[in-house]
Amino acid sequence: MLSRIAESLFWIGRYTERADGTARIVDVMRLQLLEDPAAHEEVVAHTVLSVIMGMPREGTPSYADVGERLVFDRSTPSAVAGALLSARGNARRVRETVSTELWEALNTTWHRWQGLGRLHVTARHLSWVRERAARIPGIAGSAMTPDAAWHFLVLGRSLERADMTARMVATGGRPGAGAPWWTVLSSCGAQQAYMRSQRGMHSDDRAAAFLVLDREFPRSVFFSLVEAERRLAALDTQADRGGVSDEARRQLGQIRTALEFRATPEILADLPQQMLRVQRSVDAAAREITARYFQSGPLPSWTEELV
Repeated sequence: MLSRIAESLFWIGRYTERADGTARIVDVMRLQLLEDPAAHEEVVAHTVLSVIMGMPREGTPSYADVGERLVFDRSTPSAVAGALLSARGNARRVRETVSTELWEALNTTWHRWQGLGRLHVTARHLSWVRERAARIPGIAGSAMTPDAAWHFLVLGRSLERADMTARMVATGGRPGAGAPWWTVLSSCGAQQAYMRSQRGMHSDDRAAAFLVLDREFPRSVFFSLVEAERRLAALDTQADRGGVSDEARRQLGQIRTALEFRATPEILADLPQQMLRVQRSVDAAAREITARYFQSGPLPSWTEELV
């Protein structure tokens, strides 16, 4: 497969999942401000923007600032609008490879997003993004064979999901500014799965452990890391019989085993730092994937917009 095609599919998966994950993080903040009388808007906004998302602090942040920087800003793929636009742009670069259904889903998502308006971030904005982000992988899965193209798409989605779930978990693991765990579970779409797995018993530690370590829930950090490792193994046609030569798999395997075989109370006692290590490992793996599979030069850009 051409590196240009592989890279675009990888980033379609990442950007689609990033739009979804960012919308979920903002939704955690929205629900926290609505449901927790003790929550201070400035403190929570600072936690989301600077601590969780790593953005520089600018003045006194508010919910409106979070919406502008993480939802409506189309100039950066760190925001929902920018991620949707970037996913569409990558699909346009490989229009000859992606299915018509997938292209139409990404193209329609971008154009309809622009029609929602941007005066204030509402539940309608965030739920709509989540619904569209869930639809795109379903369309891709029904229209693509499980070949290298599919593996790159799912690989990008799995890496981004591990990173974004780690960020959401970190919002609940910070003393003083953390969101209630029930709110974090809700934003991850994990309430029902969590309650079934715990037989109705709830505690903060159980909720955190579920989102980080559960082997069956598709949005858990552990599940996402395992899925990314599987895709890398499928792409590695020159794998050695002994050991792992793929540095990206090694990075993911090390953080996955560190979570899997470490005592759960030890992980929960240092949860924000543990989730930061997950984010760093995902970033390191992404750099290794880029170095191994993708071209080093800049991708060609289109001079005209085709709608």
